[in-house]
Amino acid sequence: MTDILIKPPQDAPQDGQGAVEDVEAVDRPDNPLADWLTVPDAPILPAWARNWASVRANTGAFIKVGWWHGRYHGIRSPKYAVKVVGYSARGAFRGGRRLWPVLTAQDHTAGIKALRVQVKAKPDDVVLAAQAVVAHRERTEARRWRWGAALGLAAAAAVALNYASLGLQIAAGCIACGGLAAIGWSDEAHILDHGTPPLRIAMDAQQLNDALRATGLLKQGKGDEEGPKVNCVMGPLRDGNGWAVIFDLPKGGGKKAADVLAKRTEIAAELGVDEIQVIMSRVRASAGGNAGRVSMWVADDDPYLAPPNPSPLEQLDTFSIWDPIPFGQDARGNRVTLPIIWQSMFFGGLPRRGKTFSQRLLTAAGLLDAYVRHYVADFKGGQDWIQMRQVAHRLVLGAEEDAIGAFKAMLKELLAEMERRFSILRGLPTSICPEGKLTPEIVKRYNMPFILFTVDELQEAFLAVDDQERDEIINDMARIARRGPAAGFISNYASQRPDAKSVPTKLREIITIRYSTQVVDQTSSDMVLGKGKAAQGADASVLSEEHKGVGVLVTGPASFVTVKADMLETAAFNSMCAKGRLLREACGQLTGDAANDPSALAEASGITVSPVLSDCLSVMRHSVKMHTADLLARLENLDEDYGDWDAERLAKELEDTGVKRTTKQVNINGKNLAGYRREDLEAAMPTELLNAR
Repeated sequence: MTDILIKPPQDAPQDGQGAVEDVEAVDRPDNPLADWLTVPDAPILPAWARNWASVRANTGAFIKVGWWHGRYHGIRSPKYAVKVVGYSARGAFRGGRRLWPVLTAQDHTAGIKALRVQVKAKPDDVVLAAQAVVAHRERTEARRWRWGAALGLAAAAAVALNYASLGLQIAAGCIACGGLAAIGWSDEAHILDHGTPPLRIAMDAQQLNDALRATGLLKQGKGDEEGPKVNCVMGPLRDGNGWAVIFDLPKGGGKKAADVLAKRTEIAAELGVDEIQVIMSRVRASAGGNAGRVSMWVADDDPYLAPPNPSPLEQLDTFSIWDPIPFGQDARGNRVTLPIIWQSMFFGGLPRRGKTFSQRLLTAAGLLDAYVRHYVADFKGGQDWIQMRQVAHRLVLGAEEDAIGAFKAMLKELLAEMERRFSILRGLPTSICPEGKLTPEIVKRYNMPFILFTVDELQEAFLAVDDQERDEIINDMARIARRGPAAGFISNYASQRPDAKSVPTKLREIITIRYSTQVVDQTSSDMVLGKGKAAQGADASVLSEEHKGVGVLVTGPASFVTVKADMLETAAFNSMCAKGRLLREACGQLTGDAANDPSALAEASGITVSPVLSDCLSVMRHSVKMHTADLLARLENLDEDYGDWDAERLAKELEDTGVKRTTKQVNINGKNLAGYRREDLEAAMPTELLNAR
């Protein structure tokens, strides 16, 4: 037989003679120790005992089921007692019927009867008569000692119980009752009722196979036992508030893991749960998987309806943008974080589903890092982003003509800054800039803080411009998202209209991280998350109206998870804006609009400014003058409480704050109408603030 050898690679070390040494294989056929030396592939511990989380989950499930059954059967204990008494009575009757022939020595009766017959036939036979007499005497003696023994045992037991403790008497009674009940037992009898355990899903391999077979993922066989089945690599076993299983599809069926993910809704229906309760993913080769291996977790209930968790960022004083940002939790309660440097992000979904709140988590992390410079455009112009005026280097509010102009100027400024940075990076030695990217040292040494470029309600900007301007904006934003990350640009875009016009393909396809709250259908979901993602299982259309702050997060070509984002309310976000301003003032990083915004200066200085004056300055931040009608419209968009204001009330309120209009008419684009000049509003700011500026 030819020996099986393992040859070292050609570049392996050789011995002094230059010859490569042959190494004998452990599993060679003629090795008598092969069976002992071969390392087994099977794990030592069962699947449920391989980590503490699984042990705790299964132990908790066992205790939960045990406690439920204890209460269930405890309530029915009187019923069970009646049953036991009934079975004991039947057992006593059966036992007495079986014991009576023994006590009456019926085993002797047959012989006696036979002798009596013979004696009648031969009355003169003395021997037979004598035998009959002896047999009768033996039966009588047997009856006497058997009855005596029985009565003696009964008397002894009675005396013992009379002098025994109450506990022993009860125990003896229970034993006797149990023994009699066992005698009276029948195969059809049941003392305990069959209760249903509290878990909605008692998942097992058979249930899984039935579900996959019903959805066409497994071939039909002649019977359940003969049909093809999945190979459960792990489980099913309890994992948290649900069941976990990892399985391989059978070979020869022509199905792969991607086919299982695409049938999520159908599988959920067969398992009797909502599709939001079924979490499935492929197990890649890096985790020991293959193209046919699927990891599935089925929750006992909707895992996303619990109250949201407050964001950990709210309690921090500082944060480094180099670290992953706490974003939320998945269905199993695992923490989900987002590393955003060198990345770009897009948030989409229907209105009032928590899209903006989720997007703000990333901006909030940037607030706590003084070496993050913010460029923010909120085309809705409401209250969500207005306090960024305390921090933002550039802030655009609204989608009116002046705001669009300011946004286009912002894009040009960003592109110029990007090219400036690349020029500096190209000139740095590799000892300082080894990968052609920013480093913590470069950020501070060359004053190149990360730039977090945030755009909310992107669709409003596209609807406010013509096609040519729209294409220019798209090209600039795509260029920033494509080339900017290496220079420290982090794009953070959001839109509530996931269609081709609002989310252009040219821009969407270069975004690396995407997050979608509820949308109307799979097509809209793919618009946000990427083409074909719904077929892979990343489908935001399965979310319902109750899933506020819940979305599908895609972080790579085949990486996605449904996340319940952390809650960061507007008041907390505004407080973080003030905290971010103090951090930047301390290290000289307060620049741009934030350094000169009068309302922001007043808030930072603790100077009281009339709310109406501050709001008017905010909506006029891109205009030197504005007609009264337009000013009222923008105020209402900022805060709906201005909805019932008219020109007279606005004029009176502003006059009470000290606004003195140099002219009541302003000419804008040839229209001379009632209006206000921004310089008149700024002149009404408190004197100490004007001196500080």
